[in-house]
Amino acid sequence: MVNIGALILAAGKSTRMGKPKLLLPFKGAPLITHPVSLAIQNQLQPIVCITGGYEERLTQALTPFHENITINYNPHYESGMASSLKEGIHALQGKVDAVIIFLGDQPLVPNKVIQTIIQEYKANKEKGVKIVRPIYNQQIGHPILFDSGLFHEFEALHGDEGGKGIIQQYKDYLKLIHFPNSDWGIDIDTPEEYLTLLKRNDGI
Repeated sequence: MVNIGALILAAGKSTRMGKPKLLLPFKGAPLITHPVSLAIQNQLQPIVCITGGYEERLTQALTPFHENITINYNPHYESGMASSLKEGIHALQGKVDAVIIFLGDQPLVPNKVIQTIIQEYKANKEKGVKIVRPIYNQQIGHPILFDSGLFHEFEALHGDEGGKGIIQQYKDYLKLIHFPNSDWGIDIDTPEEYLTLLKRNDGI
């Protein structure tokens, strides 16, 4: 049996938004609850959510999910995304065969994407696939699955570096999944992007 966990990145400072973006409401719930719900619905275990800025408020917003998730505070969150990735990978080391890494600010990723990532990994694991990534209408996106055999590579990350270098290094082991809907890959960084999200998706 293949065990896939989830790592949800929620430690950013929301500098461009000017306030904690993951707490902004969308369709009756804070933005951060969307990736958490996706991970739970698809029976990913364990589910680790990494907080940094606004830790207490995010933890409170995630109260309904506390039985299903672990919330880890990253004391080095101000140094950039790499520290949160390492914090999460450490928490999952030895517990999973692979992890799906979610961004906290992507409220339009549908269940279909997660289900397809899981299916493609299971179907191609024995063929050597170690990374599964979606493409939304020609734009590479998130969430991304990494096989546990690559966890050691995260140790070399620094600053705001994400998994891009790891993906490049292991591009021969990468499986891309194409989806036609570009909206699914939208992330929310600015007030303008948030307002556009609400207008286009009747999210208030």
